[in-house]
Amino acid sequence: MERIGIIGVGEIARALVAGLYDGGDTSPEVFLSPRGAHAAAELSARHENVRVCADNQEVVDRSELVIIAVRRQDRHGALAGLRVDDDKIVVNVMAGVGSDDLRRTLATDAPLVRAIPLPAVRERRSVTVTCPSHPAVDSLFTYLGGVLPVADEAAFDVLSALTGTLTTHYSYLATLTSWAAGQGIDPDDADRYVRGLFQGVGRTLGDQTRSLDRLAADHETPNGSNERIRTTWFGPANAAALRKALDDLLADLR
Repeated sequence: MERIGIIGVGEIARALVAGLYDGGDTSPEVFLSPRGAHAAAELSARHENVRVCADNQEVVDRSELVIIAVRRQDRHGALAGLRVDDDKIVVNVMAGVGSDDLRRTLATDAPLVRAIPLPAVRERRSVTVTCPSHPAVDSLFTYLGGVLPVADEAAFDVLSALTGTLTTHYSYLATLTSWAAGQGIDPDDADRYVRGLFQGVGRTLGDQTRSLDRLAADHETPNGSNERIRTTWFGPANAAALRKALDDLLADLR
């Protein structure tokens, strides 16, 4: 793809642009909507081939592939009246907005692909789920860290629900840091230690020769500290509550 448009310039749009341009390779032209004017202007100033368009229609007209990244609740206002020719490729990264819903809004026969790019695409380290598989879209996300095409939107929604756990993980780490500070540790030292501890854990996830259950077992000893926290805090009741929360989120996404 030589011309990519992005409607909705938020965190995901910034991450996509960074991933496309910060690798030093030849990058496509990127056309941004004026929505999120400050972020769009900043990206345009930083990258030579990034341009801010007058409106969303200009984004569509200039692009071969259009990424729609507005918030779910804003989609009708942002997309109403857009003309999308059938030779365009539309990538929908709005959580909870299915392809049938978007096709009705856009009134187009253009190929529609759902995707779940995560902020780590800025470093080209994030696997992006797509549905359905499309050569141009899968090629784009392969460059940005990897692609995981799934066969149907039911499977897509399950993986989309998992992304709802990201900020819970950050809050978990913040709670650990706060607890340590409450025990008299300097807050900056606590923050530094917790970050280092879990960055190391994150790197072990690259070892795909071991299952996640195996990794957990390999990091604890019988009657040790890790086993104690896992069995007393993250026991069956906590695990069931997490599954229930995910079930409820999945129902809303569908």
